[in-house]
Amino acid sequence: MKFSKAFIPTLKEVPSDAVIPSHILMVRSGMVRMLSAGIYSFLPLGYNVIKKITEIIREEMDAIGGQEFHLPALNPKEIWEATNRVEAFGDTMFHIKNRDYVLAPTHEEIMTYHAKGVLKSYKDLPQIWYQIQTKFRNEPRPRSGVIRGRQFLMKDAYSFDSSWEDLDKSYELHDKAYRKIFDRCGIEYFVVGASSGAMGGSKSEEFMVK
Repeated sequence: MKFSKAFIPTLKEVPSDAVIPSHILMVRSGMVRMLSAGIYSFLPLGYNVIKKITEIIREEMDAIGGQEFHLPALNPKEIWEATNRVEAFGDTMFHIKNRDYVLAPTHEEIMTYHAKGVLKSYKDLPQIWYQIQTKFRNEPRPRSGVIRGRQFLMKDAYSFDSSWEDLDKSYELHDKAYRKIFDRCGIEYFVVGASSGAMGGSKSEEFMVK
């Protein structure tokens, strides 16, 4: 397509709601537009960037034996009630009014739902499953542009292992894959310890952008 025909609505002025540099640049360059607080539309230029990033993620996840799923964002509430995470997420979880459904803030419950009764033997393990899917969290104070929104695209991965030692191996595979992803995207980063929060677990780390 000719550049003259491309839909890239740039802005000269800094939007009043944009504070951090990444948000300012994305809006001014015509990559995104805010529809409502914490809800953004990716315009053609921005969506092209998203597609390139997701392709890098897929290549690196597939390289460590990952298998991609596409799970529904609309989940039966009872699956989440069984793990007590409806209560754990509290008001952050979106509920469908007058219906027994929620919008998924993450997908541990659904991944384990599909694994239960199918992965019956250690011979079926290890398994690494992942997806790139829209998530929903009712952030009370959405901020920082697309970084902390109410609707966002997230890559999440899950491993099923037969021992704690194998779990550590899966964790290391993911660590290496993530480092390659950031390196290929040209992003400078460092790793810090983090709280697992409602996700649970005994160890959690975050990749922070410099």
